[in-house]
Amino acid sequence: MTTPGCPPISSTFEGEEKKRYEETTSFDAEVASNALRLRGRKLTISIAFVAGTGFTLFGYDQGVMSALLTAGQFEKVFPQVVVDSSHPNHATLQSFVVAVYEIGCLMGALSNLWVGDRLGRRRTIVLGGCIMIIGAILQTTSYSYAQLVVARIFTGIGNGFITSTVPSYHAELSSAAKRGALICIEGSLITFGWIDFGLFWASGSSAQWRVPIALQIVLALVMVFGIGFLPESPRWLVKQNRNAEAIAVISALENKSPGDAEVQRTYHAIREAVAIEDFGTSSGLTGKQNIKRSPLRKLLVGGRSQHFRRASLGVIIHIYLYYKFMTILFQRLGLSDVTSRLIAAANGTEYFLASIIAIFIIDRIGRRKLMLFGAVGQCITMILLAVLGSVRGTGAQVVSAVLLFVFNSFFAIGWLGMTWLYPAEIVGLEIRAPANALSTSSNWIFNFVVVMVTGPSFNNISWGTYIVFAALNALIIPVVYFFFPETAGRSLEDMDVIFALAYNEGVSPVGVSLRKDIPLAGSPEADRILGIETIDGKVDTSGKTS
Repeated sequence: MTTPGCPPISSTFEGEEKKRYEETTSFDAEVASNALRLRGRKLTISIAFVAGTGFTLFGYDQGVMSALLTAGQFEKVFPQVVVDSSHPNHATLQSFVVAVYEIGCLMGALSNLWVGDRLGRRRTIVLGGCIMIIGAILQTTSYSYAQLVVARIFTGIGNGFITSTVPSYHAELSSAAKRGALICIEGSLITFGWIDFGLFWASGSSAQWRVPIALQIVLALVMVFGIGFLPESPRWLVKQNRNAEAIAVISALENKSPGDAEVQRTYHAIREAVAIEDFGTSSGLTGKQNIKRSPLRKLLVGGRSQHFRRASLGVIIHIYLYYKFMTILFQRLGLSDVTSRLIAAANGTEYFLASIIAIFIIDRIGRRKLMLFGAVGQCITMILLAVLGSVRGTGAQVVSAVLLFVFNSFFAIGWLGMTWLYPAEIVGLEIRAPANALSTSSNWIFNFVVVMVTGPSFNNISWGTYIVFAALNALIIPVVYFFFPETAGRSLEDMDVIFALAYNEGVSPVGVSLRKDIPLAGSPEADRILGIETIDGKVDTSGKTS
């Protein structure tokens, strides 16, 4: 018997079931409408190509000016960079025209603290590329030192956006098993050298320096147009509540159907990260949505998320420095202009070849071992360079030149790709964009310092400069060993689980990261570690949590 005015219980259940069915069907249709043409391996290769182009652009633009400083036509247009006995103060001006680029990069990276999550990964990269194109045009058409400096700053702003976004974008679109190798490819593509050497012989025309600078426009155009064919990060899409698009991207990356269990687990893990961001506190869930925090305040949060600690690791790894004035360094060994350029270009080639080694071993050996290997090798190399620097003679020059190759090899294997890979892996979704903006900013700050002080340092303390570099390399060894967790083989969301478990047990995340019993993100066990039982449930294809 039914209550007057009330529908039968059976019809109520049927109505709810029908509504749920319609919602699921509608969501499935939305997922299908967002399906990507590129899938699986083809999509992975396309992403790697475009991301690699962005880092090729970064490496080329950063190194091209160092190689042009002593070109005859460049010195003719910009006499302020000519360093001789009558103009000793030009050493500072020479360093400044290179280092000011880092200031522009710093400005762009810091801007990404507020821009990155608003625009998304793809649009931020496009913005950076367009700014770099304008800056490259201004550099190519420069006829005064002041114009060149302004153009370098402007180009740097664009590069700041790119370098603080591309690693995060690529990491968020890569599988845990291959993420290290894919991003190390980007690191390998930072190296260039032979184009500058080839155009060195065009000594009768300003093409000697204008063409190398203009070539970066081509790379920027390839990146800007190429990314138009690629998907947005599924992590960012979920943050924007564009769940159907996110599932479509995950499905395409894994080349599986949207209903596949692995696709659903990955999607659930990302939703967990967003749930913590929307409802979590430093101590766990309260059931109430958080007050919106500024990007900088997010970085200072502790508790299970350990945002501050994780962001600090990203900053530290970028403070670890590498000096890129190879042409000038070889000249300081007493080599002729042409010989120093030839060896510097060969050094860049060897640098690239050495970096390939890391691509094949980083996901097998892990991040920590490679960083320790690189730091120890570089420290020993710098000590040997200091010893040889105090000895005069042709033999010492030859061995010193070889040791610069050795230093490059250790850096290429242990640190070249790592400085861009690790900061993107170690932080959580909530702070990934601002944290990578901050860590990349630290890179540009300390690069600026190194570029500005190295020239005057060699002029004043000569081989003692190598002692300073050796000390920096020695310092990073215990820091990596005691404070840097292992990220190899872990998904980006797995790192949230590792830091939460370390917090719950009151132990170091380093030890937890080396354990084999950590539950995968997206599993019920991981939910409990993260303290989100109150919202835990099965994530179905309708994009709702039940």
